Amino acid sequence: MIIGGRITKEAMLYDKLEDGSVKCKLCGRRCTIKVGGLGFCKVRKNIDGKLYSLVYSKACSIAVDPIEKKPLFHFNPGSSVLSIATVGCNFRCKFCDNWVISQEEEIYGKNIPPERVVEMALKYNCQGISYTYTEPTIFFEYAYDTAKIAEKKGLFNTFVTNGYMTPEAVKTISKYLDAATVDFKGSANPKFYLEFSSVPTVEPIFESLMEMKRQGIFIEITDLIVPEYGDSMEDLRRLVKWIVENLGPEIPFHILRFHPNYELYNLPSTPLESLMKAKRIALEEGLQYVYLGNTPEVEGENTYCPKCGALLVERNGFSIGRWIITEDGKCPKCGFKINIKGKFWGGGRFIHDIL
Repeated sequence: MIIGGRITKEAMLYDKLEDGSVKCKLCGRRCTIKVGGLGFCKVRKNIDGKLYSLVYSKACSIAVDPIEKKPLFHFNPGSSVLSIATVGCNFRCKFCDNWVISQEEEIYGKNIPPERVVEMALKYNCQGISYTYTEPTIFFEYAYDTAKIAEKKGLFNTFVTNGYMTPEAVKTISKYLDAATVDFKGSANPKFYLEFSSVPTVEPIFESLMEMKRQGIFIEITDLIVPEYGDSMEDLRRLVKWIVENLGPEIPFHILRFHPNYELYNLPSTPLESLMKAKRIALEEGLQYVYLGNTPEVEGENTYCPKCGALLVERNGFSIGRWIITEDGKCPKCGFKINIKGKFWGGGRFIHDIL
């Protein structure tokens, strides 16, 4: 459907209401949208009683990335992915790195249909496609159609997401979604989410994670530690305990350093001492693979055997300099099974912008 010169696509997950309004069932907000209105994400519109995506095939950013940038350290390590995004988001993070596109109110982008996205991934020798940069939930139909074609061509698919999806959305995409990086902010503190991301409740994130586990989607988790406002070690401990008890101790956990950005440009970067303390707590509570991100000045991205402590993977930025995990995914020294999905594709990978 073409409206106002733009390609639109009817939404996959919504209910029609008697007064012409619609109830979106895609993200945890479950917006009720009147005729002519937009959802909170500003990219889904009620047109004559039907819900449409306004960003279908409207790519605002495409690049070839190493999988480690997502970050996914335990899923097809060393592989390359075609990363793609549209404008829009269902959060309003005051610290967003990609606010220029995530908070953009004008619908723009290059018309690149799903078939073309897959062709580009194959052309640039990628092993998969990552739906990232902005929140993939808000361009769900575009991601779904692309992932379906990609799967048939032998490519894997990954989301980098805030996790604010409904269980219905997770179930719908699960046939084609192989892995997801779920990004927490401030260790899931509800007040922090409300004040700094305009998110009314964090519960949908945990519901989404549980559904991902049930559907067999490979999961890695990040937690952005924001100084002064989102750096409670008690909150971090609670989050880690929940992960261990509900998802398992083998879930890779990335503790990310905050750097001043967007509306929080006056804050300092997260102190290294806070990050190191957070890592100690995560290990104490039983997580087997804990990493530090955005901290090139300290060693925090290597993988060690949880049983014998052997250095298994040495990473330098997005490059892998050492890899001694066996082909069947075990530590060569003690035989402990490492939580790796897929295969090792090699060492260093480049970042290449296409748009």
